[in-house]
Amino acid sequence: MKIAVVGVGLIGGSMMLKLRQRALASYVFGIDKNERHLQEALQLNIIDEAADLEKGIENADLIIIAIPVDSTRVLLPEILDKISENQTVMDVGSTKSGITEAIKTHKKRNRFVAFHPMWGTENSGPKSASADSFSGRAAVICDKEDSAPDALKTVEKIAEYLEMNLLYMTAEDHDIHTAYISHISHITSYALANTVLEKEREEDTIFQLASSGFSSTVRLAKSHPEMWVPIFKQNKENVLDVLNEHITQLRKFKSALEKENYDLLEQLILNANRIRPILENKS
Repeated sequence: MKIAVVGVGLIGGSMMLKLRQRALASYVFGIDKNERHLQEALQLNIIDEAADLEKGIENADLIIIAIPVDSTRVLLPEILDKISENQTVMDVGSTKSGITEAIKTHKKRNRFVAFHPMWGTENSGPKSASADSFSGRAAVICDKEDSAPDALKTVEKIAEYLEMNLLYMTAEDHDIHTAYISHISHITSYALANTVLEKEREEDTIFQLASSGFSSTVRLAKSHPEMWVPIFKQNKENVLDVLNEHITQLRKFKSALEKENYDLLEQLILNANRIRPILENKS
């Protein structure tokens, strides 16, 4: 299978490494505005050739869009304009409703499959790519009934070769669930990092005293705004909903401390502990 990947960074690069390792990708065209990323992707054997969009679309069986979601929303209709009825297009974005809405009346809507591999790190670029990143992780296909059977089968095959566990849901449900389990985690991490930077002005003290717990909690704060501002923008209503609940929970902890209600504080912590078996069962 010949593949054109638009965006040769962390996600696109990791996918290509795995698909090349599994011999599903016979030839990979890399398309990226960042020339340094293209050169790194060539050196790392992520892609076979750096190409422009026209050449990639003309020669590929599958086009994978692995760029920020706002750019995907703009570029996807243009790609669908250019493909044949034998080609498949998929994305890997963290939001889906805005993207699917942008092409809902496109005459080649059925050649597109909305796909989200539930994995990522705070790092970016092809040098951060890893072939085994997706193994055992969940992947979501949204609105599968809107995709042609052969296009859907192609993307399901991609998920199989990435060794991912497939889930199916609507784009709207996807965006609600990712707001709860992913997007709020990033906002919380950014906010905590800003809190510490505001209150603790001694950078050496932060470095010396930072525990593994603190480091893991703020790890996501190293994620780039180029990716996450568009995600928050496209999923604004769901993120605001869960953010309001998070603020309510923080106020409960604040009130318990202010009123020296340590029984309530214990109950809040015990209630939070209910997440442990859920996560341990997942692992």
